[in-house]
Amino acid sequence: MKFGDYQREALKTDQVPYRSDTDKELTRKVVPLLGLAGEAGELLSEYKKFLRDGEGHKLFGERVEEELGDLLWYIANVASKFDLNLDEIAQKNLEKVRDRWGDLVCSIKNFDENFSNQQSFPRRFEVELRKEVQGGQDKVQPYLNGEKIGDGLTDNYPEDDGYRFHDTFHFAYVAVLGWSPVIRALMKRKRKDDKQYDEVEDGGRATVIDEAIVALVFNYAKGHNFFKETSTVDSQLLKTIKSMTSHLEVKERTTGDWEKAIIAGFSVWRQVVENSGGKMFVDMDNREIRFLSS
Repeated sequence: MKFGDYQREALKTDQVPYRSDTDKELTRKVVPLLGLAGEAGELLSEYKKFLRDGEGHKLFGERVEEELGDLLWYIANVASKFDLNLDEIAQKNLEKVRDRWGDLVCSIKNFDENFSNQQSFPRRFEVELRKEVQGGQDKVQPYLNGEKIGDGLTDNYPEDDGYRFHDTFHFAYVAVLGWSPVIRALMKRKRKDDKQYDEVEDGGRATVIDEAIVALVFNYAKGHNFFKETSTVDSQLLKTIKSMTSHLEVKERTTGDWEKAIIAGFSVWRQVVENSGGKMFVDMDNREIRFLSS
């Protein structure tokens, strides 16, 4: 049976049907919501009995099946009361969980594969973040093939929090997502042959968004021990990132891809900070970034 068919059949047994009386509007919606909560409690109660009685709860399987059926009825009824389609809800939910938890495909299309080598990221390269004194300040300077790229960075913060090594995160985005307007500009790989790419995808606004994402995630990570004990990122944070990049080419990457890029970036960043700098290897072919040496 399809969800839509079930939803229509379930509505025939609704004891609080639609009424034109506006005083009944709240009741007809609250009743199935309360029923949903109640049936969830019934399901938990059956599991409680199973934990208590073990194999002595011989009807456990049947009871769970029954409670799940009741939950399904109330879910369908809530959907009907809010003018929603259960088929569409199920489809969108599958799309959401695939986006969040689906496996990253290493062969995903690179955003610059149709451009010349001079306007594309090298698929594998080493980069070094080196501490050095510039203008009387201790800064972190990125080097590519022994040559400086961009400017040296400080933490720009009252205390030492390691943010001066944050280019690591941009390189992680290159490795896993194939995207970083910041690094594309530093490496002088902007796609100038196409005005749309040059102005939109590689332009100033995209660069600011790239930096904003790094700052946003870093601030979150500070409150979570910089992901030392976890390999997951808050779903709402990932949704915010997707919203920020919804007009850019990187919108093709899933929240799961972003999570992998963030976790990989912090894994390398922690080693870079511990060693006060170091070399890292960016591998776009295998969608990974690795710390090499200090």
